[in-house]
Amino acid sequence: MAPGKVLDWLLEPEEPSVRYLTLTRVLGKSKGDPEVRAARKRIPQTGWAASILARRDPAGWWVRDWSHFSPSYTSTTWMMVVLSDLGLSRETRVVEESAQLWMGMKPLRYGATVHPGVEPHYCSLGMGAAALVRLGYGEDPRVRRALDWIVEKQHPLGGWSHFGSGRNLDAWQGLGALASLPREERSASMQRAAELGAEFFLERELHRQGPRYEPWFRFHSPVFYFYDLLVGLELLTALGYGSDPRLRSALELLERKRRPDGRWNLDAVHPDVLHPFNDKPFSLEKAGAPSKLITLRALAVLAAVN
Repeated sequence: MAPGKVLDWLLEPEEPSVRYLTLTRVLGKSKGDPEVRAARKRIPQTGWAASILARRDPAGWWVRDWSHFSPSYTSTTWMMVVLSDLGLSRETRVVEESAQLWMGMKPLRYGATVHPGVEPHYCSLGMGAAALVRLGYGEDPRVRRALDWIVEKQHPLGGWSHFGSGRNLDAWQGLGALASLPREERSASMQRAAELGAEFFLERELHRQGPRYEPWFRFHSPVFYFYDLLVGLELLTALGYGSDPRLRSALELLERKRRPDGRWNLDAVHPDVLHPFNDKPFSLEKAGAPSKLITLRALAVLAAVN
C-alpha cells in the first residue's frame, strides 16, 4: 500500500474508533473538527466498542458483579481499559455509569486484591488510573490520589518496581498514568516524576536491561499492563521526548517491523511468556495479521518524532 492507501484503510468507517484515533493522533485534527466529531459519535454505535458495550450488564459490569478484575481480560477492569483505548469517554452515558460503578469497586485503592489494608498492586493501579484519565476523570479526587501514590512510590533514580523486585522497564504503568495527563494538568511533583521516569527509560534505550527479553520486541494489543517497545515509544513521545537520540534503537525496530505494504502486524495478543494466565486472552484483531490498532499507534509515534 502507498502511504495514502494505508491511511484510507485506517479511516474506513466500519471501525469508528480507529478512524477517530487516526484523525486525531496521526493526522493531528482537533476534537472540534467535523470529521472527528462524527467519528467519535459513532464509536459506541458500531464496531469494537459497540460490541463490548453490548456484553455489558445493564447494571454496569462485565462477567461478574462481585469482581472487577477476575476473570482476567474480560471482566470490568479490562473492558473499561479497552473502551478507554478505543476513544470512549464519560460523555457516553453508559460509560459514565460503568466508570462510577468501577471506581466504587476500588480498583485504584486495592489493585488486583480485595483485601482492605493491602498495598495496591502497582501494575493494575497504574493501568486503571491511566484508563480513567483517558475516560475524562483526570481531576477526580480518587484518580489524583492514585497518581500521588504513584509519585510517592517512585524510586529516587527514576523507575518503579513490581512487588519489591527492583526497578525495571516493564514497571511502566505509573509513567503511563502520568503521561496520559496533559502537562498542564500535572502537579509539580507529577511533572518531576514524569521527567525522572522518562530519563530512566531513555538511559536504557527502552530495552537495555539484563538479557534480551523477547516479549518486549513483540507488539501486542490490547496493551493492558504489558510492556513492549511500541509502548515505550508511545510513552516517551507523549511526554515530549520524540527527538531524543536514545529512541533510535526502538525506532529502528519499529521501521523493521513495517510490512512492505506500509502496515504493521499484531505480533501477539499476550506478549508475556513468563506469566501465563489460565483465563483466555482478549483480542480485537488476529495475531500475525495486519493490525489497524498497531498501525495507527506506530504512525502516531512516527508523526511525533518527525
